[in-house]
Formats: sequence, structure tokens, C-alpha cells
Amino acid sequence: MSAAERQASEIAAELSKAMTRLRARLRRESAPDEMPWTWSQLTTLGRVVEQGPTTASALAQAEHVRRQSMAETLAALRAHGLVATDQDPDDGRKTLISATPEGRALIETIPAAREAWLTAAVLDLLQSDEQQVLRTAAAIMHRLADAES
Repeated sequence: MSAAERQASEIAAELSKAMTRLRARLRRESAPDEMPWTWSQLTTLGRVVEQGPTTASALAQAEHVRRQSMAETLAALRAHGLVATDQDPDDGRKTLISATPEGRALIETIPAAREAWLTAAVLDLLQSDEQQVLRTAAAIMHRLADAES
């Protein structure tokens, strides 16, 4: 293994650990224990709210999960009245998933709590130069998430 590969491997391991810890903290800060939805259900619902009507296949691809897993996630969201399905007017073979008003309202409450905690942590713990580094890191993380395998 070359020095560059070793360094990339170390970065990948540390990034994975840090993201896991931050994700767990965000869950704790934004989702009360009595909330019946899983984090994957909430992120899927958020994507449906953000993107508008979409297909299960498109959601599975965007969330990097199998179609069967996405079907289970969507079934739970439908059972709670958070998403609805309609036939695609342009292609009757496809089903479009959209958020219900209840689903939209739920998604509005989750980020507010999560972002309030994260905003306070950024302000309290980070210097302005560190905040800029974090902004750059977030953009890089989005690029990594969108990269093809």
C-alpha cells in the first residue's frame, strides 16, 4: 500500500467514525424517543418533501438502498399517513410518491431541532476559521455522497 493509499484509508476511517458519532448525536437532539419513525424513514420523507413527487426507484437510488428496503420504508410512511401514492400521469406504469400535509409538517419540525443544536454547537465550539473549514468539508462530503461507485 502506498503512502497516499494509507493516508486515504486513515482519512476514510476517521471520517466514518466522526460521521457515525455526529449522526447519533443529531438523532438524539432531533427525534424524541417516543417518535415511531426510524432515521431512514425520516430521511426518505425529507427527500420526498424536498424533491416533490418521485418514484420508489429514484428514492432507493438517491438513498443508496435496495428497492426492497425502500419499499418497506415507504410502506411504513404510508401506514402513518406521511406519504401518498398516485399514478404517474405521463407513464401509467409508474407510481409517484408525494408527502402529505402531515408528512410535510413533521419534516419541518425535525430539522429545526437538529439545526438549533448544531448551530449552537458551531457557535460555541468553533472559531470562524474552523467554521469555514466545516463549510468546505460539508461541500466535499456532498460530492463524496454523489460519487458513482
